Amino acid sequence: MGKLLLKSIVRLLIGEDRLLFYETIDWQHQSDRFRKPELVYPHYYSSQNFHGIENGYLNRVAAITYDPVAAFASPPNEAWIRQQLIAAIECQPTKILDLGCGTGSTTLMLKQAFPQAVAIGLDLSPYMLVVADYKARQAGLNIQWQHGLAENTGLEEVAFDLVTVSFLLHETPPKISQLILRECFRLIKPGGQVIVLDGNQKRLRHANWLIKIFKEPYSKAYAAESVDEWMRAAGFVSVQTEYVGWIDQLTRGTKAIAVKA
Repeated sequence: MGKLLLKSIVRLLIGEDRLLFYETIDWQHQSDRFRKPELVYPHYYSSQNFHGIENGYLNRVAAITYDPVAAFASPPNEAWIRQQLIAAIECQPTKILDLGCGTGSTTLMLKQAFPQAVAIGLDLSPYMLVVADYKARQAGLNIQWQHGLAENTGLEEVAFDLVTVSFLLHETPPKISQLILRECFRLIKPGGQVIVLDGNQKRLRHANWLIKIFKEPYSKAYAAESVDEWMRAAGFVSVQTEYVGWIDQLTRGTKAIAVKA
């Protein structure tokens, strides 16, 4: 009875059509389309049961349930929260990278806002990329999905006008978060912009109950630090943070253009 009730709740949250897709998909075959066999999952990632799911994001259940969990965890409205990232973009990018793209929610919005730009979404979970690709095809959007590490993408340096990082840093140890921002700096062109959307660090310091509810292994360590300081240490200038929604924050910075002597 309990399993039937849980399945009914999941069906209600996800939607009948999408759940049908999830139930009929050959997850091994579809995830192999994106999976890089040579990629070694770091211990900080493979050893954690994110959101209480066994094997965390290396379990297809995490990909299936991510969108309803994200909607619940982003009051007052997840789409509005993500839209604030789009509104903070100050350039007209021709090449965009969305690091830790998950199921592609922000990536899709970026491509819709800048349809002429090349948009790449990178994530460490091949199952997340399966869902992201499905959502992009449903929306008729041409997005490149890549399997890889946000802190060591292997992508060409100084190649992007805009790099975004949505709800990723609280999912990694602080040392990895700082490496991710250094990688952003390496990838961005001079004059380019990085935008980080994540939990409000000041509020999360006093909300251990929330961290426990969502079973986030690194959120407490994330909350104790400062994205602003990480951004400046990575080399970004004009760094500023604003609070959005009830428990989120948006941090932006730019890569300075070298002044010729």
